Amino acid sequence: MTRKHPFEPFRIKSIENLRITNRAEREVALKEANFNIFKIQAEDVMVDLLTDSGTGAMSSEQWASLMRGDESYAGSRSFDRLERVVDEIFGFKHFLPTHQGRASEGILMSLLVKPGNLIPNNTHFDTTAAHVLAREGIPENLLHDYSKNPSYDHPFKGNINLDALRQVLEKNTDMIPFCMITVTNNAGGGQPVSLANLEGLRKLCDEFSKPLFIDACRFAENAYLIQQREDGYSHMSVREIARKMFSLADGATFSAKKDAIVNIGGLLLMNDKELYENARNELIMHEGFPTYGGLAGRDLDAMATGLREGTEDDYLSYRTSQVAWLFDSLKDIGVPVFGPPGGHAVYVDAGSLLDHIPQSEFPAQSLAVELYLEGGVRAVEIGSVMLSFISPETGELVTPPLELIRLAIPRRTYTESHLQHVVDSFKAVVERKESLRGLKITKQPRLLRHFTCDFDWVENNEGIELSSLLSS
Repeated sequence: MTRKHPFEPFRIKSIENLRITNRAEREVALKEANFNIFKIQAEDVMVDLLTDSGTGAMSSEQWASLMRGDESYAGSRSFDRLERVVDEIFGFKHFLPTHQGRASEGILMSLLVKPGNLIPNNTHFDTTAAHVLAREGIPENLLHDYSKNPSYDHPFKGNINLDALRQVLEKNTDMIPFCMITVTNNAGGGQPVSLANLEGLRKLCDEFSKPLFIDACRFAENAYLIQQREDGYSHMSVREIARKMFSLADGATFSAKKDAIVNIGGLLLMNDKELYENARNELIMHEGFPTYGGLAGRDLDAMATGLREGTEDDYLSYRTSQVAWLFDSLKDIGVPVFGPPGGHAVYVDAGSLLDHIPQSEFPAQSLAVELYLEGGVRAVEIGSVMLSFISPETGELVTPPLELIRLAIPRRTYTESHLQHVVDSFKAVVERKESLRGLKITKQPRLLRHFTCDFDWVENNEGIELSSLLSS
């Protein structure tokens, strides 16, 4: 039974008008976008769940922080304020601001990844994998089997498989410069990682003398789910748990557009002084001076305030409860959702719902297209369009275990009525699911194709081979 929608611990002070569209208008918009959800104009979207990255609503305190921004090129007061908060929450010896998380990944990978290197992770997300592949490295995803089962109820399905990682380290130790883990595991259903798993990972990295980096985009939500689900941590605050998480790592990449609730910004954090100095030089060449890192001073100030607000227990209780409400509401109408609910999004098992559409015809993309046509709701495919790649090591196609669409909920942005519209739109799509058709890619780049590729409908008996769709 659907739980009660949580009480919003805020009130609305400013609004942005939405344009209400009809199906005929959405058909035109989708055709002009060549069936790529990313290419649809925002004004043609009624409820935008494409991403929770940079799309949240900033608070009155964050807007005040923008006015406090010090735009000095070097040594700004805004950087000093950010530095104090970063030290309080993350605890690493060194950090650099960047314009967003992928910039942090790019700097880290450019310094540490060489051709043939293998980078283990629970699951690499799109830009992380692309940065590894761009340097001819191999992104290795190491989840437990139960983590790939949408209906299996485990509190920490984001955990990395330590037994599998040990085998990889024993076989390829000379080719592994570092290990990573993503919290929460965005490409794996938005599932959290337990502290016990992080501690085991730390011990394994120490045994093989490998640095450990956390992809920390949604660390606060992960810490809150640890507080709620893992024995021994219910008495600790989210910030205390986050500090313990980061104490187990040698560094982290962070997109502030998520748990710091800002529109732009990121961090690269580490303990190693030599790596920091090399990263600082890369930052100066590509991003900016180390005390602004490609950001305006006002953005640094808003990030500092957002980091504190995004790690408050009451806010995170509301945030995760809203995700759980949408999860339960969809499950109640027969939508196969990836459970249990995570911290930032609801994931729908499109491969199961549209089992008449083969993987090579992208069932998750088909579902995302139909959801937009039905209700003007924009979601994103997390399946073979986004996550398939040709392995540099074997030349073989690597595909994800599931075909999902993600309904990422922007922070402090949508009300219960907005999300009820999402549920109602899904209900209408489910009723005619057998009529949905597959899609084919007609144009694509070599990496990160989901952002810019073009699609068209698959004709009957066309016989698409998935491997052929990844040729450059």
